[in-house]
Amino acid sequence: MTGPRLRFVDPTGLYEGVPYHYAAAVGPHELLFTAGACPLDDEGQTVAPGNVSAQAAQAVTNLFATLAAAGSSPSLVLHTTLYVASSRRGDLVSAWDVLHDRFGEKAPPSTLLGVACLGYPEQLVEIQAVALIAPPD
Repeated sequence: MTGPRLRFVDPTGLYEGVPYHYAAAVGPHELLFTAGACPLDDEGQTVAPGNVSAQAAQAVTNLFATLAAAGSSPSLVLHTTLYVASSRRGDLVSAWDVLHDRFGEKAPPSTLLGVACLGYPEQLVEIQAVALIAPPD
């Protein structure tokens, strides 16, 4: 008997210099666990320093690219965790609003956390997700 299948996902088009995989999927019916999607461009630079909304938008774009590369989609996301490097309510709400706008009317359950700092210089937002992989047709 074999154990569950494990595969790692590293989308093309996202910054290749990160020291981790963008996501891991485990089967047989595959759950996907993403690393924190950061507001990085394809050169590894933090976009829009100081702008929580713009960074949230880039992080969601990167998250959606990871979902697609793994065979998932925003509609298959089971849960997100949104980290914002701020304790200001306005910053937290701005990031939350971007996340929910991009997911649409039926956004998945989410956790919102204000944190002291994140991993890249001038990074204010990071988003993790757990999703299903679309079954093959």
